[in-house]
Amino acid sequence: MSTSPEADLTAFSQLQLAEPLSRAVAEMGYTAMTPIQAQAIPVVLQGVDVMGAAQTGTGKTAAFSLPLLQRLLKHENASTSPARHPVRALVLLPTRELADQVAQQVKLYAKYTNLRSAVVFGGMDMKPQTAELKAGVEVLVATPGRLLDHIEAKSAVLNQVEYVVLDEADRMLDIGFLPDLQRILSYLPKQRTTLLFSATFSPEIKRLAGSYLQNPVTIEVARSNATAATVEQHFYSVAEDDKRRALLQILKDRDMKQAFVFVNSKLGCARLARALERDGLKTAALHGDKSQDERLKALDAFKKGEVDLLVCTDVAARGLDIKDVPAVFNIDIPFNAEDYVHRIGRTGRAGASGLAVSFASAKDARLVSDIEKLIKTKIELEAIEFSQDRPDIRRQGRFNDGHRMYEQDAPRRDKPFSRDYARTAPVSRDPFFDKPYEAPAAEAAPAWDGSAKPAASRISANIKTKRKVAALFSKG
Repeated sequence: MSTSPEADLTAFSQLQLAEPLSRAVAEMGYTAMTPIQAQAIPVVLQGVDVMGAAQTGTGKTAAFSLPLLQRLLKHENASTSPARHPVRALVLLPTRELADQVAQQVKLYAKYTNLRSAVVFGGMDMKPQTAELKAGVEVLVATPGRLLDHIEAKSAVLNQVEYVVLDEADRMLDIGFLPDLQRILSYLPKQRTTLLFSATFSPEIKRLAGSYLQNPVTIEVARSNATAATVEQHFYSVAEDDKRRALLQILKDRDMKQAFVFVNSKLGCARLARALERDGLKTAALHGDKSQDERLKALDAFKKGEVDLLVCTDVAARGLDIKDVPAVFNIDIPFNAEDYVHRIGRTGRAGASGLAVSFASAKDARLVSDIEKLIKTKIELEAIEFSQDRPDIRRQGRFNDGHRMYEQDAPRRDKPFSRDYARTAPVSRDPFFDKPYEAPAAEAAPAWDGSAKPAASRISANIKTKRKVAALFSKG
């Protein structure tokens, strides 16, 4: 069955949540529910399976966390015995940052209850996680790989799980977590409530839901793969060399203090971050080669406003909830069109306005076309005018545009749709190499073959025979 997507926003006070949860929600400043919350929370409170689709940044975490905590309150106890605190709700997420973020939200919601929660993800030492699990937790937030490590180590027991949440399920399938998900779900009781939340409903997601959800309620609060109406989108036609200059120009023109800057590669991410640092901007890089501690520190610094630009790969494209981020810049158009929807979802969250700027060169024509088909909107490429007070951002000597290193006298590709990356070949000064080829008058024998002697036997004249030595015994 399916619910109507036109549900009005409803006040949290009408949910009749338990007093500890209501107090935590009020303390966090929640008043009106978003559409996904208004439709999902009452259904989850009934203990029914849910298949929910909503644009990123619409409050999916509260949509499944609050009703789960409400239903788990019947198991609440202040006992110190780990046996009294088995895992009863499991939340699976694709990335470490998203798992950490959801776990922090769950702790805030359960602040005034005796329900315990924990998070486990890779890139960190397992020992503290193991100690926390053995002490007992009711709500476990995890990434699939690290959870399987704990299951094999017997530190995570899931035979009493009543609720399982698959958040950002499409992303988990994209990065190959389906076998891990199947293994994890095999450890869970057959009788359970399963909630699947995703920004998009692909055929693979529908097959996954058909395998593990029982008569789910389908909730779609927005057209599949739609972008938020509150996000102002622009596509600029910019030469590859000028993308960083265009970024600086727009930041200056709009007087922006903070923004996400997305690139497609880890190497490009690191290089662009260093280049922007040299331009005087406080910048942090976030990509898969960073240690988990470095990634968390970069995110924390960005949230606190200590960093102007967070240059990142698609590891930060999903689910990260950082409030009041005014803009997202796509230095590189994403290879996967769906990632465009997720990237620009980092701004304009929960009804706020935002700006999404993408820079496209000739090599991006097909990728832009893919985005057009996905969001069902015609994309108009705009020109950008650079100010004259800073005609060139290159420095003396070598410079780096975030993609590659150039020399100061390297040819500029000033036209937006130029893919000519080749440099001018150096001119030869040796006249010998400028002469046309002349064939020899007669075929001469190779120089190396001049000393060869005709073979007197079947053995080549160029092969030395073994030296004869005296023998103690003669044959026969």
